[in-house]
Amino acid sequence: MTEVPDVTAILARAGFDPSESVLTRRQAEVLALRERGLPQAAIADELGTSRANVSKVETSARDNIEKARETVAFAETLQAPVQIDVDPGTDLYEVPDLVYDGCDDAGVKVPYSAPEVMKLVSEAAGDAIAGREVKQHILVGVTSDGTMRVRVQPED
Repeated sequence: MTEVPDVTAILARAGFDPSESVLTRRQAEVLALRERGLPQAAIADELGTSRANVSKVETSARDNIEKARETVAFAETLQAPVQIDVDPGTDLYEVPDLVYDGCDDAGVKVPYSAPEVMKLVSEAAGDAIAGREVKQHILVGVTSDGTMRVRVQPED
């Protein structure tokens, strides 16, 4: 039988407050136990529910976390002192110079090499870039600490 750690102690140690979180207490409990390697069946036994319910709660929790990350990235981009518009038709190899020029103008240091900038933009933009060509408008925000946030403008 799998030994189940004290989930209340885990949440308290991590400072979980359901009134300040996008997660419910149950979602936090499930994630805390899953992150410690417990199978869903053991969590279900501990929480007095079904494995299917644990699976549903875990999926909802991970979805909520992804939405929270997306919201933070959006907010950081809006607040970024450097905002670079990359138009469709731009060669991906031109993007680092656009970013560096914008950051130089704002006095923001970019901690990425040109290949790293291209990789970050390409990965974040997904289908908005095909090969080396930017297919959709992209906004690259760079925060004052040099963090890059990439937003793809939805197609009309």
